[in-house]
Amino acid sequence: MSVPMGPRAREAALRRLAEDEFDVLVVGGGVVGAGVALDAVSRGLSVALVEARDLAAGTSSRSSKLIHGGLRYLEQLDFRLVREALRERGLLVTRLAPHLVRPVPFLFPLRHRVWERGYVGAGVLLYDTLGGARVLPRHRQLSHSRALREAPGLRSDALVGAIKYYDAQVDDARFTMTVARTAVQYGACVTTRTKVTGFLRDELPDGGARVTGAVVRDLEGGAELRVRARQVINATGVWTDEIQRLAGASPGSRGSVTVQASKGVHLVVPRERIRLDTGLILRTEKSVLFVIPWGPHWIVGTTDTPWDLDKVEPAPTRADIDYILEHVNAVLRTPLTHDDIEGVYAGLRPLLGGSGSSSPTVKLSREHAVIRPEPGLVIVAGGKYTTYRVMAKDAVDVAVAGLGQKVPASVTDRVPVLGAAGFEALRNNRRRLAGRAGLPVARVEHLLGRYGSCVEEVLALVEADPGLGEPIPGAEGYLKAEAVYAVTHEGALHLEDVLVRRTRVFIEERDHGLAAAPEVAALIAPVLGWDDDRMRAEIDAYRSGVEADLAAQREIDDAAANAVRLAAAAPANQVA
Repeated sequence: MSVPMGPRAREAALRRLAEDEFDVLVVGGGVVGAGVALDAVSRGLSVALVEARDLAAGTSSRSSKLIHGGLRYLEQLDFRLVREALRERGLLVTRLAPHLVRPVPFLFPLRHRVWERGYVGAGVLLYDTLGGARVLPRHRQLSHSRALREAPGLRSDALVGAIKYYDAQVDDARFTMTVARTAVQYGACVTTRTKVTGFLRDELPDGGARVTGAVVRDLEGGAELRVRARQVINATGVWTDEIQRLAGASPGSRGSVTVQASKGVHLVVPRERIRLDTGLILRTEKSVLFVIPWGPHWIVGTTDTPWDLDKVEPAPTRADIDYILEHVNAVLRTPLTHDDIEGVYAGLRPLLGGSGSSSPTVKLSREHAVIRPEPGLVIVAGGKYTTYRVMAKDAVDVAVAGLGQKVPASVTDRVPVLGAAGFEALRNNRRRLAGRAGLPVARVEHLLGRYGSCVEEVLALVEADPGLGEPIPGAEGYLKAEAVYAVTHEGALHLEDVLVRRTRVFIEERDHGLAAAPEVAALIAPVLGWDDDRMRAEIDAYRSGVEADLAAQREIDDAAANAVRLAAAAPANQVA
């Protein structure tokens, strides 16, 4: 059985924050922060993690949802980054998270005869080779006719042939939450809606100071906690500069890093609107564009533009949407329209934009950096989702050097995340599981792909209350039991947490979950102790957020969309 992250567990975790001293305090509940917590606790260290919002509330729920080496980085000759990412991809697919990370085929259309096939083919061959042991099928060269059989939705004149290769995909928010739950399973103290407002320091004999913890405000109850820790690791992604300022360091000064946020926008459209048997990768004048299978949908994106406005809810604009439609429609037989769009989401990539004067300036890249700006404080920044585990390991290595004791090396390359152990055996027994729970086999297969071996805990809810085995009205891709499990075991505290991140109703349903919201609120209210007024407030806050997103998408530029998003979302911020 897994360790639950429900309301009672949160109360116990808050008491631990106030009373205990930890070896490591992690600031940030994205995939890197969750990875740091797991790396540190699996070395035998006492660990706490605090997150100001929800697990994966920022970048880690808004990615392209790919686990990949990055073909375009080969063209930039960044072989080390690609090799590292492909190694991590292999670990995730085979050992660490086979229930959450799965292979997906992609088609790379060729536009030029002879030279492009050799040029791209050599690159994809290197891509296959750099990954080490063969984990995914090798690439294949396809003729024009064979490519169109695999992708009948493409215009005949959009390609002269294609190369088919494999990468992997993941539900980014679910994976991040699962890594955090795995850390809790090994003893870490993880809390959300707990915001760092300052740092604790002890004076040193030389007149300097050492960071010894953080001042943390519980945004749910209002209490202020002084959390003591021997080492603090900041893993806040695009908020790195803000945390550095809070610590008294200016981004770009000596011993600091600068992070530039880059906005990436994605569209979600129905699967039947694009006739493809594989995913698709297209070159654009700026970068690449993916068409990625996502259950009964396609995810199409992304953009890559600088962003220096509100980081909590980056706003997609009409211009972003038009850019994506223009580029994907250039190769489709039947163009997509705005009416085809089911969902839109925007995320921010944390790109290293520079460093202090003691280090050479770096280009904006997907490389990561780990620095110690002052004793007791470690900052990890940059990187990409796929290499989160390497970033976490490097950050903990630096923190361990400041503990003054012998600590085992990282073992996370051999520690499967929660739900991986026993997954394949349960998958082979899916018919038995389905019969026991009274559910269709296809539904159990879907649950196995979300929970792995923890599916038995979800099915236990259905066995105890068969009504929880019904689909959620307005979000029929999910069972009522999944909403309940989100608050009993997965740390969800608000309606938004369930509809946006524990499930992906917000981007998958045309109404963004507005029809499902009352039903989900009623399901989770008893667990979270809500009365009718609180339920209505949560539903109203969720509706305000949806309306804010839709209003922003009608604006043509970032500044206007950001202003509309902030103004419209103001009422939602009152629920806590």
